[in-house]
Amino acid sequence: MSLRRDGRLGAAWIAILIVLPFIAAVIALGIGRMSIAPGEVFDVLRAALSGKHAESALIEKTVMQLRLPRIILAMLVGAGLSVSGCAFQSLFANPLATPDTLGVASGAAFGAALGILLGFDLIGIQLLGLFMGGAAVALTWLAGSGRDRGGLSYIVLSGIMIGSLFSALISFIKFAADAESQLPAITYWLMGGLDKANYRTLALGAPVIIAGLILFMLIRWRMNLLPLSDDEAKASGVNIRLLRGITVVAATAITASCVSMCGQVGWVGLLIPHMCRMLFGNNHLSIVPASVSFGAVFMIIVDTLARSISAAEIPVSILTAMIGAPFFIVLMRRSGGWRI
Repeated sequence: MSLRRDGRLGAAWIAILIVLPFIAAVIALGIGRMSIAPGEVFDVLRAALSGKHAESALIEKTVMQLRLPRIILAMLVGAGLSVSGCAFQSLFANPLATPDTLGVASGAAFGAALGILLGFDLIGIQLLGLFMGGAAVALTWLAGSGRDRGGLSYIVLSGIMIGSLFSALISFIKFAADAESQLPAITYWLMGGLDKANYRTLALGAPVIIAGLILFMLIRWRMNLLPLSDDEAKASGVNIRLLRGITVVAATAITASCVSMCGQVGWVGLLIPHMCRMLFGNNHLSIVPASVSFGAVFMIIVDTLARSISAAEIPVSILTAMIGAPFFIVLMRRSGGWRI
C-alpha cells in the first residue's frame, strides 16, 4: 500500500483508517471485568438500533450504559488530541509542540479543579474547564502578540509562561482543598480518566470536538502552508494569518473540551502525529485523517487496559506515559522512519 502522487491516501488506506476504530471499539465493548462475546455485543447494538431491548438486561446495561459512553469518549479524545498536536506542530514548525503548547490544557485543568473545589456537578466542572481553557489561550495570545513581537516563537514562550501560571494556580487549589474529600478528587481527576463518561457530558463536549475535527479535515490541504513565512504564504494566495487563527481556535476548543471531560492526558498529541508522519510523510492530506484514526484506536486500547488489567482502575495518563515514552524513543531512533 502506498500514497497517491498528490499525497492523498489510497483507497485501501482510507478503508483501513475508517474501519480500524470501529473494530477496536467493538472488541473493547466485550473486554472488562465481565467478558462479553462479540456476538452478544452485536446483538445488543442491533437491538439498540432497532429500538428494542436485548435478551440480557445485564449485558445491555454493561454495553450501552457503562462501556459505550467511555469508548465514544476515548475515540473523541484520542482523535481530538492527535489532530490538535498535529496542527500545533505544523503551526509552530516544532516537532515537540503538543496540544498544551498555548497553555490550554493547564487552563482547562485549573477550571475543572476550581469546579471541584466549589462543589460543582460534572456539567459545571466541564463548563468551567472549557471557559478557563479558552481564557488561558487568550492570555497567551495577548502576552505574545503585538507590533514588536518576534513571530510565533513569542507565542510559544507566552504559552509556557501561562501554562506555568495555571499550574501554580492548580497547586494553590489543591492546597486550599479539603484533604479528606476534595483533594483526592482533584488529584485523581488531574491524572486523567474516562470513568465518569456518560451521555450527558458527551452531549456537551462531543459537538465541540467533532466540529473541530471536521474543520481540520476540510482545511487539511491548507495546513501544509502553516510552517511558511508570511511572504511565502502570500505567494500561494492564502490568508496565512486567518489560517493560523482558525487553527489556534479549533485546536484550542478541541483540547479544552477533551481536558474538561477526562482530565489531562499526555503523550497522545505528541506520539500519534509523529507516528503518522513516519508512515505517510508530511502532507496533511494524509496525516490529518491518519491522526484521527490512530489517535482514536490508541485511546481505546489505553482506556481498555486502564479498566481491565487490575481491580482498581489505573489513570489513563499513567498508561499513556508508560506506553508513549518508550515507543516515542523507538520512533525517534529510526533514521528516516518507514514507508508503507
